[in-house]
Amino acid sequence: MVVDFGKVITAMITPFKEDGSVNYDVAEKLAAHLAHSGTDTFVVCGTTGESPSLTWDEEYQLFKVILQAVSGKAKVIAGCGSNCTQEAASATQQAAKIGVHGSLQVVPYYNKPPQAGLYRHFQTIAQAAPELPLLLYNIPGRTGQNLHPQTVARLAEIENIVGIKESTGNIDQASEMRRLTPQEFQIYSGDDYMTLPLLSIGAKGVVSVASHLVGLQLQQMIQAFCSGKVQDASNIHLKLFPLFKVLFATANPIPVKTALQLQGWEVGSTRLPLYEAELDFTQKLEAVLEDLDLNKA
Repeated sequence: MVVDFGKVITAMITPFKEDGSVNYDVAEKLAAHLAHSGTDTFVVCGTTGESPSLTWDEEYQLFKVILQAVSGKAKVIAGCGSNCTQEAASATQQAAKIGVHGSLQVVPYYNKPPQAGLYRHFQTIAQAAPELPLLLYNIPGRTGQNLHPQTVARLAEIENIVGIKESTGNIDQASEMRRLTPQEFQIYSGDDYMTLPLLSIGAKGVVSVASHLVGLQLQQMIQAFCSGKVQDASNIHLKLFPLFKVLFATANPIPVKTALQLQGWEVGSTRLPLYEAELDFTQKLEAVLEDLDLNKA
């Protein structure tokens, strides 16, 4: 299955109103803005979208809203992962009916399945929606289990498993993964600070949080690297590096939501058990934004 999700995939936040309900109007406006600001594809209802505290009905509605907001401008990948295989398969089938362009499938969290169980988990989901391209999502810091490169290589043989969001921060693992998988299997950095290093071993791009703020600069960095202007790419990476670090100085998406609020976006706070940023952190974040001239939308 051939699919192109582009270079910059934005892991989109979910805006909330003061009463805690999803603010679909702001979600629509933010998505439209990002689609004109460097984003090729959106991941909707991933970790950055606070999927653990959203209901499935809220998620399905967000898929519909973002699809409409960016129609003809960007693609939409639905976060349909679960630590229950049947639940993930059912949600993926529903997302496919809604018309999304792909689905992100996280390694099952908390249960800590063995590699054989992980293979069967993703195989079952892929078979449940064979027409929908799937991106695996490996983030052991949140799930408690690592998806090994050898298992990824086996999964890459399944027609509609087309790539992975790799968030281990381990260049050795990513290198082995690239070595074992065909070139058409797409590896995306799951961490903004690892984008440039992973490009050097054959990654395609990034599933980004920072692209809420610097999507065009990330596009410029990746395009510079791909055209052989490595020093230019390095300069952009180093300029943005303080932003990459501060956006993960506390639990995602608290920092990026705070940054958007500082820019004037009415995205609301996070849902419990996440909580608003501490004052000293907000001041540090504001300083980074000002230094990069990002204090206004």
